[in-house]
Amino acid sequence: MLDLKAEYALLKDEIEPAVCEALAACQYIGGPNVKAFEAEAAAYAGVKHAISCASGTDALLIALRAIGLGPGDEVITTPFTFVATASTVVMCGAKPVFVDIDPRTFNLDLNQVEAAITPNTKAIVPVHLFGQPVHLAPLRALCEKHGLKLIEDAAQSFGADYAGRKSGAYGDIGCTSFYPSKNLSAFGDGGLMLTDDDQLAAELRVLASHGSRVRYHHHVLGYNSRLDELQAVILRIKLKRLDNFNHRRIA
Repeated sequence: MLDLKAEYALLKDEIEPAVCEALAACQYIGGPNVKAFEAEAAAYAGVKHAISCASGTDALLIALRAIGLGPGDEVITTPFTFVATASTVVMCGAKPVFVDIDPRTFNLDLNQVEAAITPNTKAIVPVHLFGQPVHLAPLRALCEKHGLKLIEDAAQSFGADYAGRKSGAYGDIGCTSFYPSKNLSAFGDGGLMLTDDDQLAAELRVLASHGSRVRYHHHVLGYNSRLDELQAVILRIKLKRLDNFNHRRIA
């Protein structure tokens, strides 16, 4: 299903000169390609803000931090996922609460979610496994009913559609990964957080940049989590072909 050598051969003539141009510009951190990619990814996903970071794991961790997750809180999610979905909850000092999967889709069984909600529940993190989004409309309604945040783990589903919106654009924050095997992949690690919430977007940027709004002033403990300029070059080229690549995966 995935042949990285064949993909590189297809894109080589466009990627190599673009990478060389970025190397010659010597703007390696937060350069023009990172800014351009964030704008292009936001437009593609149909959201106001796309905030890049160093990995899909960091995207989840920073998203959870941005909603104020901490000790004593609980997050409902699926046990059938990569470890980062749950480990990032634990890294915030909170507790992952597992709800079983629907055997037809392997996604979170929405019929079992409400029974797992307690006064300590802060958020629900569905995983759109194998590119197939969770049925998000009833899940968002459930979150609104109980005052919970909805954070989408869209690491395997960037470019998928649900009810006229892109995967990751439906919840409070959508998180994706650019690991080489993902739908939209870099030549290394990278991640992205999507949101329409201006306040959350500002907090995501601060947390991804050492907790700093003003250079050398750090009001919270943040992370050194940046998308590399060279990876942004590659992702910009691949983003233009994402729909075609996803159709090839389906076939």
